[in-house]
Amino acid sequence: MRLLALAAAALLARAPAPEVCAALNVTVSPGPVVDYLEGENATLLCHVSQKRRKDSLLAVRWFFAHSSNSQEVLMVKMTKLRVVQYYGNFSRSANRQRLRLLEEQRGVLYRLSVLTLQPSDQGHYVCKVQEISKHRNKWTAWSNGSSATEMRGVSSHPAERETFLGISLLILPHPLPFTTDVVSFLQSS
Repeated sequence: MRLLALAAAALLARAPAPEVCAALNVTVSPGPVVDYLEGENATLLCHVSQKRRKDSLLAVRWFFAHSSNSQEVLMVKMTKLRVVQYYGNFSRSANRQRLRLLEEQRGVLYRLSVLTLQPSDQGHYVCKVQEISKHRNKWTAWSNGSSATEMRGVSSHPAERETFLGISLLILPHPLPFTTDVVSFLQSS
């Protein structure tokens, strides 16, 4: 029995140690906060670097939370085989048509487009990436990474722009004439 234990210990000592999951470098741009007009199309980029294995594949997931205090909800995912899947309310036809997840540069750059922005699109967008590859006929995660940005909307209706999300904007009824003093123009408006 003791001889069997010593043989097993010797074999384990020579076996390669399992690699520990490490962090990918993931960056979302623009950020950390970006403002868009209601009705515009928004584009968020998820840039991935420092992959550990060149033969690995990436699974990219975008999550959404209305505020930093609310729970993140999975919106859309691009699988390791580059298939796009939609989740929850984002899988409904109307919402799915407004979301696009594309791989711009293989294994490096992923673009999430949110079309025709609505007030309900305001919140935190998080890109989570997992690097995976086959190891001994099983898919294994080698590294993970995530990054986030906050998307804020500004109403496209001029009367609502001043108070929408507490963002103060100066709304001028028409362009300033070149010969008019700015202060006197503002006081007369």
